[in-house]
Amino acid sequence: MFSQYLLLSVLGCLFLLQPQAQLQAQDNILDRVSVAQRSDGQGYVSRFHMSQPVDSFNVYQPSIDLIQMTLYSSKIDTTEINLPEQSQIYDEISFYDIPNGIGVDLYITKDKYFKSKAYHDANSDDLLLGLTTTNKIDLEYVTRDMEPLIWSRLTMNAESLLVDDTDAIPDNQLNSNSDYDKFKDKLKFDVVVIDPGHGGHDPGSIGYKNVKEKDIVLDIAKKVGGYIEEHLPNVKVIYTRDDDTFVGLKERGSIANKAEGDLFISLHCNSFSSRQPHGTEVYFLGLEKSETALEVMKRENRVVRADNDTEQKELTQEELLIYELANSGYIASSEHIAGMLEHQFDDRAQRRSRGVKQARFVVLYHASMPAVLVEAGFISNPSEARYLTSDYGQSIIASAIFRSIRNYKKKYEKSQHFNTK
Repeated sequence: MFSQYLLLSVLGCLFLLQPQAQLQAQDNILDRVSVAQRSDGQGYVSRFHMSQPVDSFNVYQPSIDLIQMTLYSSKIDTTEINLPEQSQIYDEISFYDIPNGIGVDLYITKDKYFKSKAYHDANSDDLLLGLTTTNKIDLEYVTRDMEPLIWSRLTMNAESLLVDDTDAIPDNQLNSNSDYDKFKDKLKFDVVVIDPGHGGHDPGSIGYKNVKEKDIVLDIAKKVGGYIEEHLPNVKVIYTRDDDTFVGLKERGSIANKAEGDLFISLHCNSFSSRQPHGTEVYFLGLEKSETALEVMKRENRVVRADNDTEQKELTQEELLIYELANSGYIASSEHIAGMLEHQFDDRAQRRSRGVKQARFVVLYHASMPAVLVEAGFISNPSEARYLTSDYGQSIIASAIFRSIRNYKKKYEKSQHFNTK
């Protein structure tokens, strides 16, 4: 209840601040964040060096290792900001654009516990964040039952981004024919295979706060399937796994082939040694052209067996060539649906898109149909891990995937009918 009240308060501030924000002609530049120990030895003070005073601010502490702030002012510029390279109190500081201001995530170093309070500096335009040392038990009591703010919720209307028809492809932009209904049963797109990666003894990537890739992708897969069953009732949904079980890479393709699938979507989450990388990636089968694609391929082709040993296979260029010669139509269709997914993630879901790429994924190789692999985000990034473990974030990602499937289905069926004339 408290977090809901805070969110409503934050949104209320946005509307109250709009007239004042419009009067300010220049950007408010935040060029530095510095940290100093308090003179009484009871904590620290973080100084946000501003070129103008902020209009208002809020501080929210949803967990013992995270402090979140909202700073409201017309166009706060953080492009040239300097952050402390080494800090005794912060692991990371991240900034997010929100209406009329910015959101800030401050991740506290392990085994440090602070109560937080923000206030204007009396002698400058700066904003100060006071951190008072406390103990873990007291802080856990204060932050219990709180949920972190997901900054994208302040920039998007969640309902409008869930399943709707506002971006469906209009009939007049497709190959239309008045006799389409007579032939649709012959040309129908009626089976989608959804493949939640990993499972069982194979957790996939382990992210921030030990979140597991296998759990996140299973939740997203079921949401995608639910949207299809509700809004495309004539399309059958096949899961390669619908619970926490392990399925081998070749077996996943076999399941899709036996179901005579029209589209195969394999769902995964990315990870990296640094917490900084974030964003979605969409892959289709081919020869990787970058080191990052190569690393993703190696990771997703890596299968953890029940005996904790690992087995990894890399497709050769000869195998890819043979596949492309025999399945050129699948490759082209896979690239097409990958582009649709990227558009939905970037334009509608407002997630940072890292592009459409190619890689030698074994799971795609064994699916004899258009097939793509989706990396929904980096669970090594704390903010993205929060987003992907939240019901809201999973719903947005699942809805973007659903809309891509819906648009691809419609275009596929129209074009197939056109080609039969």
